[in-house]
Amino acid sequence: MEGDGKRDKADSPTNSQQTVSDDDEIDYTTKPEFYDPELDNKDERWIDKKRHGCDSDAVLSCPACFTTLCLECQRHEKYLTQYRAIFVVNCKIGNDKVLRQNNSRSRKRNRGTEGFDGDDARSTDIETFKQVCCSVCSTEVGVIDQDEVYHFYNVLPSES
Repeated sequence: MEGDGKRDKADSPTNSQQTVSDDDEIDYTTKPEFYDPELDNKDERWIDKKRHGCDSDAVLSCPACFTTLCLECQRHEKYLTQYRAIFVVNCKIGNDKVLRQNNSRSRKRNRGTEGFDGDDARSTDIETFKQVCCSVCSTEVGVIDQDEVYHFYNVLPSES
């Protein structure tokens, strides 16, 4: 029985001479066609050009499809998972869902999905928010206020 065990071990694919390592098949004399050692530097110059030299707290992405939504934003002081921005990409504003808030009360008690009324938008006591979704997968990522400031609360932040 011991002889059978040794024979099985010698015949296994891991010990055979036919097994070739991936490193043995790679020809290192030619440059890989999809590798660019300057790519990080090019990306950094591109983002600096887009931001006009301004710093950002994060780069925001959609949590469902990872599409970039914002390159320049400011983190909320109290709610650390929320961000605000003026310039966004890959976002669409949903006019079908409007949130209204009475400025004199707490936001949590007054949020609702009531219809949009033009008189409410002009009122000084009521603030109106429209839903903001990812333009690629339609995931809700935040809201936009009357001053066209985007407030993101359902996003993936990454270091900028």
